[in-house]
Amino acid sequence: MTTTSVPLDDVTLVSRARDGDVRAYEQLVLRYQGPMFRLALKMLHHRGDAEDVVQEVFLGAWRKLGQLNDDHAFVGWLYRSTTNRCLNVIRARRPQADVDLDLAESPRRDTQPEHAAQVSGQLGALTEALRTLTPQQRACWLLREVHGRSYDEIGDIVGANPTAVRGRIARARAQLAEVMKPWR
Repeated sequence: MTTTSVPLDDVTLVSRARDGDVRAYEQLVLRYQGPMFRLALKMLHHRGDAEDVVQEVFLGAWRKLGQLNDDHAFVGWLYRSTTNRCLNVIRARRPQADVDLDLAESPRRDTQPEHAAQVSGQLGALTEALRTLTPQQRACWLLREVHGRSYDEIGDIVGANPTAVRGRIARARAQLAEVMKPWR
């Protein structure tokens, strides 16, 4: 008789991890390291810094897992920790910090070269446009537009009320729309 393994939900994994189950925590890391890394990379524009932030977030989460009162809050806690660590890194940087300019994902290789060049140009322009946003605006925009978080969740993550989050996102959208006009 064969049994198929059904992936466990986050709440079950968090509960087991809190009880010391390392394998359950490994499953949570595997599930969320990608989204946390993409968030950190877009906020920091530096692969090494993003990797460091994500590693620190997951190590810190493991150490403090016992302090989490609600197993349902784990994912929001990860987003909040990642965002806050990224904001700390940004604040600690010199004004002329070295930035990795090769962040845009490669366009698909099977497309026409003209289209690939256009997509690459658009991604590069968007990356540059994101750099013009304040760190708070960038965090709010990325959490909403890339990671699909609600205004309430974003507010919890960045420590602002939903109205302030809406304002930051609206200003970020307006600024990005203006910078990206040539690409329409």
